Amino acid sequence: MGFWGNAASHWWIILIIVVLIFGATKLPALARSIGQSVNILKTEVKGSKGDEPASDTDADGTTTTTTDRK
Repeated sequence: MGFWGNAASHWWIILIIVVLIFGATKLPALARSIGQSVNILKTEVKGSKGDEPASDTDADGTTTTTTDRK
């Protein structure tokens, strides 16, 4: 079967190594930061699909339009 027949056991070994390196207490914070990064990425991709410039509403109700692309 080779490598792919044993792929599940490789993932378990990698998971155990990650827990040993980071510790069980830091893993929830790590997962939370990865989740936030994925959400930011999704928002940026969704925002970049449209060609209209991004607009922000200030506290006084005025709208400012920016066309800067990073």
